[in-house]
Amino acid sequence: MKEITSSQNNLVKQWRKLIDKKKEREQTGQFIVEGFHLVEEAMKEGLAIQVMMTEDVVTPFSLNDVETILITEEIAKLLAETETSQMIFAHCKKKQSSLDEVKGKRFLLIDAVQDPGNVGTMIRTADAAGVDGIILGKGSADAYNSKTLRAAQGSHFHVPIIQMDLQEAVEHLQARHIPVLATGWTEQAINYRDVETESFAIIVGNEGSGVATHLLEMSDEVIYIPMPGRAESLNVGIATGILLFHFA
Repeated sequence: MKEITSSQNNLVKQWRKLIDKKKEREQTGQFIVEGFHLVEEAMKEGLAIQVMMTEDVVTPFSLNDVETILITEEIAKLLAETETSQMIFAHCKKKQSSLDEVKGKRFLLIDAVQDPGNVGTMIRTADAAGVDGIILGKGSADAYNSKTLRAAQGSHFHVPIIQMDLQEAVEHLQARHIPVLATGWTEQAINYRDVETESFAIIVGNEGSGVATHLLEMSDEVIYIPMPGRAESLNVGIATGILLFHFA
């Protein structure tokens, strides 16, 4: 088993870059996860390149199929993004997908949602609802940010996540006869309960401004969730959950 004891080791520097820099994650197609659950999920899907852990860590799963590297507590603290780290990490590769390759009929499109916790929650919810693919538009929080990864709790390894221009995605999905349902408040908006469809592409938007106007105009229907109470709006993650479980 390989052991690294210096925080100046090139591998340690690479791991830290993957945690800190979105550009590094995008260029390499790699990222770092932390904790037993996420490491195990990465291994189950064959997406773990290396597992890094301190000597005293006892894993509840086998590490036979992956390169394991022992690290010092000092190095583990450099990699840790949680207050009470379990001192185990995995260096992972992204599950690469394009919209052409995803042949399903149920999609979630995320338009400029900026909070990593919201994006992670929506990825996890989409996974739970059986969505076939998630399309992340420009302006959204990075899907592989450490906060997003923690909020999604391993769902990155289960559902294809495609980063692309949403206008192109809408055109592509409509060409496949998948109804595009954008969330918003317009004169033409209808109650989501009045839409019946087995296939769908739901667009949810930015926490403050909602779905971009040009996407609302392109959509087949604009839908809203009725709110009998006095709150002005729903958290985008909650609204996504209501819609995905209704349609799925």
